[in-house]
Amino acid sequence: MDYKDLANLIFPDVKPIEYYEEKYPRRNLKEGAIVTRFAPSPTGFMHIGGLYQALVARKVASQTDGVFFLRIEDTDQKREIENGITDIVNSLKDFGIEPDEGMVSETDEKGNYGPYKQSLRGDIYRSYAKYMIEMGKAYPCFCTPEEVEEIRKKQEAAKVRPGYYGVWAKCRNLTVEEMAEKIKAGEKYIIRFKSPGREDRKIKHHDVVKGNVTFPENDQDIVIIKADGLPTYHFAHVVDDHLMGTTHVIRSDEWLSSVPLHLQLFHEIGFKAPKYVHISPIMKNDNGNKRKLSKRKDPEAAVSYYAEQGIPGEAVKEYLLNIANSNFENWRRQNPTEDIDKFELQLNKMSVSGALFDMVKLLDVSKSVISRFTAEKVYNETLKWAEKYDKELADMLTDKEYALKIFGIERGNKKPRKDIAKWSDVKNEISYMYDDKFYNQNVKYEYQKISNSDKIKTILEEYINNYFDENDDKQTWFNKIKELAGKLGYASEVKEFKANPDKYEAHVGDVSTVLRIALTGRANTPDMYEIMEIMGKDRIKERFENAKKVL
Repeated sequence: MDYKDLANLIFPDVKPIEYYEEKYPRRNLKEGAIVTRFAPSPTGFMHIGGLYQALVARKVASQTDGVFFLRIEDTDQKREIENGITDIVNSLKDFGIEPDEGMVSETDEKGNYGPYKQSLRGDIYRSYAKYMIEMGKAYPCFCTPEEVEEIRKKQEAAKVRPGYYGVWAKCRNLTVEEMAEKIKAGEKYIIRFKSPGREDRKIKHHDVVKGNVTFPENDQDIVIIKADGLPTYHFAHVVDDHLMGTTHVIRSDEWLSSVPLHLQLFHEIGFKAPKYVHISPIMKNDNGNKRKLSKRKDPEAAVSYYAEQGIPGEAVKEYLLNIANSNFENWRRQNPTEDIDKFELQLNKMSVSGALFDMVKLLDVSKSVISRFTAEKVYNETLKWAEKYDKELADMLTDKEYALKIFGIERGNKKPRKDIAKWSDVKNEISYMYDDKFYNQNVKYEYQKISNSDKIKTILEEYINNYFDENDDKQTWFNKIKELAGKLGYASEVKEFKANPDKYEAHVGDVSTVLRIALTGRANTPDMYEIMEIMGKDRIKERFENAKKVL
């Protein structure tokens, strides 16, 4: 009896690997095209680190006219959660990351290299496992979990490396006949890879991000097919990445230590190995110590957090590109209105150590991103968010025409407003534009430089009675405020005030501040001319009367 007979005994009905090699031909892509995948397990919420990997994978595939696909690695079915795939698909969609191929819902997929769900690829893995047994590169292992545990305890006592290798690999040296007898006798077994490696030998490998790395060779006889007939991650990803034509495996650097095993598996089956791109995790500063963003401790680790807060997907992507390539920030400064798709991400410029997650920086990026949106987009996105998370804000937005005027203030010009970092900010940022909200909030009129009640009243009365005209353009409007300042004994130019600080109590800017605070209850708002234009004379007058009453 030989290995071929043994392979037929274990897998009598599987197709030869030639069938799959023909079914999934090499991809016909231009030279230099990169094929990447995002291959999560449907075992819990989508982590920001996963989104980061998917964004990088999507980006490098797109910019080389390659392919990006979504594969679901669901071979660990004990940990799978209900609707796990739907959550992954929707999370990617929320951030505008669309795969070219792969799963598009819990059960549907697109593309010619499927199934894109590992649990449906069992026959394929069994074919390649059979092929390895035929070559004498894999074997059935009959050790029970208790025996494997016993081996581990002996290794601990002897203070040697744990694992199933060398003299500890009990089933490795059984004869083909002994293996066949045990199988015929109904003994349970798994399939192990027969590693040709030796731990005292080193392998050199070039990682696209980490550069040149050296490892001890793999000598572990790892499990490739489990007792339930499904493969382990190590074996499945080798078969899948070969058949699906993956050129670059982009994954977290916690997998870096598996490289010797994975390269060995590719080599032993006779496949060309892809390039490995090990991305550093996103870190958090925790009282001066760097640690990985934690699912347990950090709400911002879950991508759902950004939707709940109303941080646009575009802003999160832009921030993650900041983390990915340090030259992105400079590119954005030089190309303030360009789509991020125009930025060329370079894998070899990614950080070797983990970048620190900075919420302040993210919100700053988000302000800039939202500042480039049209009023229509701001309205639509805010309403969509409010309908899910803030009923009061959704009600405020029922008058679309009025809301668009508010969102249109200082938008589309050279220096657009940057007062909104997330949709959950909007209610606070626009509430003063709604009379019912404004009068119900017991406005605290905190006047600044000019704080004398009589002087404030004089400014308000003079302005509304003698200077405000709804037909004025912006320059005329401002000239009139200057004129008013001069008439009341304040400096009508700031530079005049700075040149003669003893001569004036305040300047035109301080007069504007009085008008702004009386009108909105705030010292900082977007452009006051546009606010006044929207409100009209009667509402302005009413606001000023209210302010005078409070004085």
